[in-house]
Amino acid sequence: MATAQVAEQTGSERPFFPDEPFKPHMRTAIPGPESKKAIEDLDKVFDTRSLNMMVNYQNSFGNYIADLDGNVLLDVYAQIASIPVGYSNPTLLATATSPEMASAIINRPALGNFPQHDWAEILRTGVLKVAPKGLDQVFTAMAGSDANEVAYKAAFMWKRRQERGGADVEFSAEEISSAMNNKSPGSPHMSILSFKSAFHGRLFGSLSTTRSKPVHKLDIPAFDWPQASFPLLKYPLAENASENAAEEARCLAETEDLIKTFHNPVAAVVVEPVQSEGGDNHASPTFFRGLREITRRHDVMFIVDEVQTGVGATGKFWAHDHWNMADPPDMVTFSKKAQTAGYYFANPDLRPNKPYRQFNTWMGDPARAILFRAIIQEIERLNLVESTAQVGEYLYSGLERLAERYPNEIQNLRGKGQGTFLAWDSPRRDNTLKRAKGLGINIGGSGERAVRLRPMLVFQKHHADILLEATEKLVST
Repeated sequence: MATAQVAEQTGSERPFFPDEPFKPHMRTAIPGPESKKAIEDLDKVFDTRSLNMMVNYQNSFGNYIADLDGNVLLDVYAQIASIPVGYSNPTLLATATSPEMASAIINRPALGNFPQHDWAEILRTGVLKVAPKGLDQVFTAMAGSDANEVAYKAAFMWKRRQERGGADVEFSAEEISSAMNNKSPGSPHMSILSFKSAFHGRLFGSLSTTRSKPVHKLDIPAFDWPQASFPLLKYPLAENASENAAEEARCLAETEDLIKTFHNPVAAVVVEPVQSEGGDNHASPTFFRGLREITRRHDVMFIVDEVQTGVGATGKFWAHDHWNMADPPDMVTFSKKAQTAGYYFANPDLRPNKPYRQFNTWMGDPARAILFRAIIQEIERLNLVESTAQVGEYLYSGLERLAERYPNEIQNLRGKGQGTFLAWDSPRRDNTLKRAKGLGINIGGSGERAVRLRPMLVFQKHHADILLEATEKLVST
């Protein structure tokens, strides 16, 4: 019934999941009575102050998320952009219940010491199959913050190897002794340059490059590392082209000046293709190509943080593919939709000169790498990257029409040509997000004013129609 209805509504479009709900269904306010009981119980043993809603994942399917009270919402937030191919995806369920997965889960290896016999094959047929152009090696990690942390470590070790004169040069006695006291030269004065409003994680190194919200950083000791301005573009882009070009040039000049003059020498520059937590801030390919040129000119690493933008969300598998760079990044970090984490690289000098320098017990998880391989297969089977690009164009056009009708409510619409990785500013953002739930839409925010869309890759035009209808209700009342 639902399949026939959808086909009739959208012409030739067929749902990826014929059994997923046809539309949102709301029975109670959120949280409803059953959810309130569960939240009260959870709060006894777990901090619930950041809780968004209590979810029944056994009743969540495809693009729809369900709670304990029978409410079913269209989810365009997708666990902070980390669900790639839908809730309860049958292909992933088959992988998760396979003997290969069971073995990986119950025999989880310390990968640096005891990798399983087929680890190279798992990587080649999964994680490395979709490696960014020009990068053919990977260091696996646990989460996005961890991926950035180990990438920073690799950059620092690479830089010091250069300064010593090569991999074969041994550490001095002074370096060895001073490192144990957190002193130079063993613990050198170096830095990672990030950008204002950036988010790269909440661990100690990654947190020192995070600049999005004070609540992330308060009371936590931080490294003395520089931050450059990220372009603050004006919209519509076509009407502000010259002004935006000047703004990007200003930010590039500031970045280069910091690299040349900052008192703790810069080993790497890290940047997000879209500043996802800091307000969904975009920049042009010209800006990012400029960063690549600056890092080459000054011999520092160029790290692209694709934790949130990667794995198809922008209509290309990696968001930096939109930049058309002849010279690839030195490292690309990933997590979220990959359901695993790590960084890609190519330069053999990014492998430390001695074992155990880039190491921890697990160094990732074969179970999650196997899951990513299944995700890749599902993306290819359903042609989801191209689908996301097409649906993104359709959704952007619909939002553009709404922005023309309600310019005070949908401001600075952005993300054109970036798949479904879209956002706009709302003068009453928090209220909008709350009211959206009442209409059966789970949606997220970013920065102080942005409404951000992070649908799954299985989000289709008929889902976009539901979202557009709800958005019009939100902005018109």
